[in-house]
Amino acid sequence: MKVVVGFDHAGFPLKKNVLDAVRNAGCEPIDVGTDSADPVDFPDFTEKVGRAIQSGEAERGILVCGSGIGACIAANKMKGVYASICHDTYSAAQGVMHDDMNVLCLGGRVIGPELAKSLIPAFLNARYLGNDAGGERLARRVEKIHKLEDIGNLEE
Repeated sequence: MKVVVGFDHAGFPLKKNVLDAVRNAGCEPIDVGTDSADPVDFPDFTEKVGRAIQSGEAERGILVCGSGIGACIAANKMKGVYASICHDTYSAAQGVMHDDMNVLCLGGRVIGPELAKSLIPAFLNARYLGNDAGGERLARRVEKIHKLEDIGNLEE
């Protein structure tokens, strides 16, 4: 599996750990930056990750900013990108299994390298269960999410 990874300056200190964890999970990372601790804007790297997901270049993505929150908000503005901030392994796996999450957002100033090493395989090794027998309720809910995405902005 190809996994696109993006970092802002606050996520940069975890970059090597994240890339190693992706490789150790048997996946191929696509690194879209940043490449230093110099200040940058997280939406720029969020867009790069989102575009790789939208184009099919990558199946999953990982974003790391200071808290994980800003990148998560920005990522969820992009059609077909389903991101969540996760700082525990249960949420990292469950988000994929039940909600078809395709982007994991991490807070570089919240978690350390050891937790990142646990979260990433939990996310990457999970698979969406909505297409399995008995997963109809999951698929129904995810379809409702897709419909919300299509609503767009309502004009008065």
